[in-house]
Amino acid sequence: MMDEWTVVTVIAVLAGLMTSVIKPIINLNGSIIRLTETVNTLQKNIAGLTSKNDETHEKLWRKNEEQDIKLNQHETRLQIVERRL
Repeated sequence: MMDEWTVVTVIAVLAGLMTSVIKPIINLNGSIIRLTETVNTLQKNIAGLTSKNDETHEKLWRKNEEQDIKLNQHETRLQIVERRL
């Protein structure tokens, strides 16, 4: 038969085993939560950058078109001046 100290020893071993398993699981859960929050923040930042990137490209293309128009006007003026000479 098991005496009282054997029961106490078994309970102590089980408690130690549970502690050694539960503590890493709790730490892992905390790490997963922090990583999830970080990924969500990164997704929001990337979405904002994408939006700003689209706006900047739009401005660049508008400026490029304006410069193309001016360049064509200058080319026309040069052709007119060259014909006069």
